[in-house]
Amino acid sequence: MAQKTTPVRFELFGCEAMSGRDLRGFITNCRTEDLEKLTLRMKDGLGSSKYKPAEYEKLQAIVDAKQLQSAHIAQKVKRTLRTAKETKESSLLRQHRQVWSRENIKLANAGEKAEAELQGFLGLNGLGSTTDKEVLSELLDPELLLESELDVFRCATVEPIWQLREDLQYRLTEVQHQQQHQPPQPADWVKVLHQVNSVKDQQDAINRKLHTEYLAIEEDILSLGVEESSTKTADCLVPVDQVPEEFLNIDCPYPRLTASLIKEFQSLSEKYQSRLQSVQDRLQGLDRFCGWSADDHLRFQMTVSQYPPDLHNHRALYMDLLQRLFPHRSRQELTDHERHWDWQRFTQTQMHVVAQSWQRDRADLMFKALVTLEEARETHREELALHTDRKHHQDICSRLSDKLQKWRAHQEEVARLEAAIAGRQQEEKEDRLRREQERDSAMRSLQKEKVKQYYAEKQRRREELERRDQQRLTELRRFMAEQAKRDKERVQFREEALLQRRQEREAQALQHLKEEEERDSRLEALRNQVAVVAEPDPERMMGDTEAWRGRIMQQSGEEEFRLHRPLYHLNTYTDSQIVSDPRVRIELALRAAGLHDTLYAKEVLSVVQPPRPPRRDTDSTGFKSSTKSV
Repeated sequence: MAQKTTPVRFELFGCEAMSGRDLRGFITNCRTEDLEKLTLRMKDGLGSSKYKPAEYEKLQAIVDAKQLQSAHIAQKVKRTLRTAKETKESSLLRQHRQVWSRENIKLANAGEKAEAELQGFLGLNGLGSTTDKEVLSELLDPELLLESELDVFRCATVEPIWQLREDLQYRLTEVQHQQQHQPPQPADWVKVLHQVNSVKDQQDAINRKLHTEYLAIEEDILSLGVEESSTKTADCLVPVDQVPEEFLNIDCPYPRLTASLIKEFQSLSEKYQSRLQSVQDRLQGLDRFCGWSADDHLRFQMTVSQYPPDLHNHRALYMDLLQRLFPHRSRQELTDHERHWDWQRFTQTQMHVVAQSWQRDRADLMFKALVTLEEARETHREELALHTDRKHHQDICSRLSDKLQKWRAHQEEVARLEAAIAGRQQEEKEDRLRREQERDSAMRSLQKEKVKQYYAEKQRRREELERRDQQRLTELRRFMAEQAKRDKERVQFREEALLQRRQEREAQALQHLKEEEERDSRLEALRNQVAVVAEPDPERMMGDTEAWRGRIMQQSGEEEFRLHRPLYHLNTYTDSQIVSDPRVRIELALRAAGLHDTLYAKEVLSVVQPPRPPRRDTDSTGFKSSTKSV
């Protein structure tokens, strides 16, 4: 039994040796449990009456049918994918053709416009004098020269290629006709290939020559410095002179103010230069072409400009076209270049914005500086006038202070003399005491006599000094008394002059008031002379006018509509009903006392009951809960 089951197992599970494609095609609805049950049954044996013998030919046919169906489905999927790819490609090409047609129309219109402007300019300048005609001929000569060179170049390069192409097409048709009768000769094909290779070599030489001329022209343009000037325009947005010349030439009486304004101009320029430098540093060393060659960058830029942002799916379209134009570059490189180009344009826009902001702030600062300088000059003129008045007052004060200093010096001298007299008196007292002590203690008469003589001489000198000090003190007191008398007279004179000036000003004010009263009286008399005198007539004022009476007479036949009852009934409360509510009266009393916003008012109003209890359907618990929370 085991010998019979073993080949059955290998044949049933022989699909393990199939390839991956055949396994994908062999799709059944069997589950793992069914396979395990079938294996167990095959192990038990096929000789039992329960099971039927396996039909291998039928199973192989089923497997072949499944494989065929899987291959058919795979081919259908491939066809579907190919059709979808072709449909997508045709859709992209159709959208590209639409964009190209619009761009072609735009370029044609621009060319026609430029040609029309050129012809109009040449026509206007060609109808003038002989000089104008000479200028026109000089302008037309390069154009004719370029056209002739273009014809020569076309005859030397393009027309041989077209002739070779037509010759090859003609030979191809002849070869197709000859193949039906006799095989082609290899010698003929060798000649044709030799001719094609020679034309290719000529075209390569022409392309190399054109590329060399292109590089030479590009070097000439670079030597002129056009690109450098265009790239450095953004760098020179903030000029080197940080302070305007017209501001430096303005005269200002305050040097510190001028220095502060110059410092403001310099700080403004430094701030915008730092901002411009920070914006330039964001480019991170990128050149004008963002790391690509000039031709590739120009082609990239022109391709992106053909697809405006308002076009649906414009980024996918120009990325597809860029991948076609640059097959040697990956999509990541194109995306990086696009990001670098956007960053460069954003940086240039920021540089222009910074330049505009600098010009605006510089103009505002210039205007404010001019206004400030004008105010400073006006203030300086006022200060000069005030300084003149102050100098006059200072002269008066200096004279008075000199007199006060002299008076103080005299007082100090008096105090010093009095102190000297008191000191001398004290010394005299001490000398007297000392003499008494010496007289009591001295034993020798000769020494006493000498001492007496000495003290007598000293006393004489002291008396002389005291006499002179007394005389000087008397003179100083007399001089100070005279000076005080003169100062008093001067002060009294100043008070009288001040009182006289005040009386004069009061008299002028009274005279001015009197003139105003006389002017008002004259004006009132004039008003009374021209006043309209009319008797009051309230009946005429409140009565109908003649026009109204005429209008009423015309409309006498029409019935007048009068409203005898109100348009609608009002269902509301009267003022007495509202005031009868105790809550309203309590709120008015609290409001009059200024307590309506306090917690006490909320407590009182929450306790007061209405005059009539509310209906059950209108009762609300929100106010109570809010009061409790408060």
